[in-house]
Amino acid sequence: MKILSFSPRILLIFAAIVPVANAFQWMSKFKMPTYDPQQELVKEKFGDKKLVVITGCSSGLGRKAAQALLRSGEYHVVGAVRDLDKMEAVAELDGFDLDNFTPMQCELNSFASVRDFCDKLEEFRMSKPIDRLICNAGVYQPTLDHAKWSLDNHEQTMQINFLSHFLMISKLMESMIDSTDPRVIMVGSVTGNDNTVGGGGVYPIADLHELDGFKAGFKKPIAMADGYGFIGAKAYKDSKLCLMMTANYLHAKYHKLTGISFASMYPGCIAESPLFREKREWFRTYFPIFMKFITGGFVGEHEAGQRLFQTAHDPRCSKSGVYWSWNGGPREGRGAEALEKGGQISGGGGAGGGWDSIFENDQSSKVLNIDTATKLFEYSTQITGAEWPELKQITSPCPTLKVIGAVTQGMVKREELKRMREMGRPGFEVDDELVEEAVVVKNVPAIVAENEANTQSLPNATPKKARKLSKRQRVVIAADKAVGFVVGNTVGRVARFAGKRILGRVPETAKTSSFFVEDTVISVVDSDSDVSIPEIDGQELLEQEIMQQLRKDSTVHVDQEDEALFAELYREEVPQMEKPLSEKDVVSL
Repeated sequence: MKILSFSPRILLIFAAIVPVANAFQWMSKFKMPTYDPQQELVKEKFGDKKLVVITGCSSGLGRKAAQALLRSGEYHVVGAVRDLDKMEAVAELDGFDLDNFTPMQCELNSFASVRDFCDKLEEFRMSKPIDRLICNAGVYQPTLDHAKWSLDNHEQTMQINFLSHFLMISKLMESMIDSTDPRVIMVGSVTGNDNTVGGGGVYPIADLHELDGFKAGFKKPIAMADGYGFIGAKAYKDSKLCLMMTANYLHAKYHKLTGISFASMYPGCIAESPLFREKREWFRTYFPIFMKFITGGFVGEHEAGQRLFQTAHDPRCSKSGVYWSWNGGPREGRGAEALEKGGQISGGGGAGGGWDSIFENDQSSKVLNIDTATKLFEYSTQITGAEWPELKQITSPCPTLKVIGAVTQGMVKREELKRMREMGRPGFEVDDELVEEAVVVKNVPAIVAENEANTQSLPNATPKKARKLSKRQRVVIAADKAVGFVVGNTVGRVARFAGKRILGRVPETAKTSSFFVEDTVISVVDSDSDVSIPEIDGQELLEQEIMQQLRKDSTVHVDQEDEALFAELYREEVPQMEKPLSEKDVVSL
């Protein structure tokens, strides 16, 4: 057997051409081999099936989607429903595979019920990751002339359609990360997308305005997200707008860190859906006829269920940040065939195509408004008490790279602290006087510290009031200087040597460009001063400063910038005058 070998140079070239953004993406699901005591139980309960959670599957769209998922034979479906007795009757009537269907009680009218459902689901799934979360359940109450309130004293439509799903996603998201193809699917609506006739041409229009209602807590008597008067139809449209905006926001915030796909979809107008059960009788009678034979926009529950199933099943729909729709214009290819089939035509002739007609639909400027989406996320988190996971960027599991990364991170933080101490904050208030920035000079404060006598003799220089740090803070400064000196003369020297060998010297054109300051003598205080200091090599200056600080036995003086910086770092009050750090303390570091 022939073993292939590669030179280090070839491996370096290969590593360089791999896109940086996806360099370790393939490792996002990588885990060290561990013993899972529940592995056998998980295999026995779920087999090789994916785990799907869908809300509102006892009627309408969710019912048909759950039926399609089960018939595929590839999923174990958990149905989050309000009425378990009704769900069991529907499951038996529709012939659900009860071995792979688990109904669980979840009242979206109550945040406590949502949390209880999530806790029970966590216990039920054991170590099995959740592969799909379908946020489908919803209510539509357009005839109400006053708001109904949830058990949490929030307007009912918004809580059931949006806020409870928002809370559920936050609770279950961590359980989805280990899936190979995790998806969160939110059922949107054309009414929430006002760049269409259905969404922008029929009053009331979905519009969250400045989210004043959410900002104020959205508690009774505040019934609308924008804080204005209640309209039942607008409450529904606003809730769908919130779902679609949240899908986009979660995509931007979490997709790359978790691998979870966040998307929304519109299955079409299901004119005979129980969603319209609270509409007037004449509307329920004539609206389906109008949609079937006049506009051609009618979609039956079965076809709509197939579309929702497609977003969960089709590999194309693993794409995140998408609003899925189906092609085929109204009244296209209808006529006699529509009459023969009662208006229910699947595919290109019926309200937007079949399986192969799916496409990424455009979203309105309201749906894509990232500023409003950010406020929506923050206010909804406060209203629901949602706790979102703190996630870190995917990194290599290689121990060597972790060590290098830790050293680099420490050096970056150290240099940033040095920049903050030495360069200050020009233009900000210090001692009630505005600091004017004349010339930004690198390392000048360090030079001034080294030449204190010269600085005090400057004609326009105003010495700052010296303050002393606590013993703990002075020890940290000394330790930082010592560590910095060691790192600078070991890793730093190797890095500089390698940089010169690999990258070469800096071209003269880079040094003499229009953005380069050619003066080698830079004023310390202002242009009227006769005192000037020549530039010194940054590394040499840093090493000199470190050595001097380590040898010093005098008190360490800092200005107010340092006091504020360390007060923030240690979150404690600077103690009163303490004894200066002795040479013995410094050496003991």
